[in-house]
Amino acid sequence: MPSLSVVIVAQDEARTIARVLAAVKPLADEILLVDSGSTDGTIGIATAGAARVVHQDWLGYAAQKNFAIDLAVNDWILSLDADEILSPELADEIKSLMRSTELESCDGYRIPRVLFIGDTAIRHGGFYPDAQLRLFKKSSGRFNDRLVHEAVRVQGAVGRLKHDLLHYAYTDVAAFGAAMEKYARLSATEYKKSGKNGWRAHPINELLRPVWTFFYRFVVRAGFLDGELGWRLNAIYSDYVRKKIRYTRL
Repeated sequence: MPSLSVVIVAQDEARTIARVLAAVKPLADEILLVDSGSTDGTIGIATAGAARVVHQDWLGYAAQKNFAIDLAVNDWILSLDADEILSPELADEIKSLMRSTELESCDGYRIPRVLFIGDTAIRHGGFYPDAQLRLFKKSSGRFNDRLVHEAVRVQGAVGRLKHDLLHYAYTDVAAFGAAMEKYARLSATEYKKSGKNGWRAHPINELLRPVWTFFYRFVVRAGFLDGELGWRLNAIYSDYVRKKIRYTRL
């Protein structure tokens, strides 16, 4: 049976890290946490949770995660953020997959991910299923070199798991809004760094794209089913689209 390393990057994640580790412990042959300078007890919690902890100053999202992958000792990698918790059903699904011959039919597997605002799951408006490629062969997979929205790329076929990864990213709507502001600036920097000079930065795009984004996500993708919270999140996301365009011109 192939062995599995769970790799996690963290800084000041005491709010969630114990639950992250408890969920992966039954299926991991190795748990590796790369910490970039926690001061809130994360390291102690991780050590108590049977993780091997390594310090590395922050290299950037993709580089930090690739650093963790390089340190892992096993054939397969499950890469998680420190606020992503395996549902019990997903843990059982991965455990069964690792024991099956089906595993070798793909170089990686996408996992559907549920966003939580506080303790409320958001399942509409384009926020779900948000499938992420997180389970992959070490020899085949790396995160692409991006400032934000980094993703794993593998050489071979990609499968898909059925059960959910629970993403406890934001304690409230304000935290979501602050993250979208940060990501808008990073996305604009990434775009300008690429040397592209296309339609994205046009003032008309800044006017029309956010309106379309809100309509598509809130109406077509049924964001209204998440009620007032869905309205607020989709409004913030649409403003994030506007800011990406505006910051690209600055």
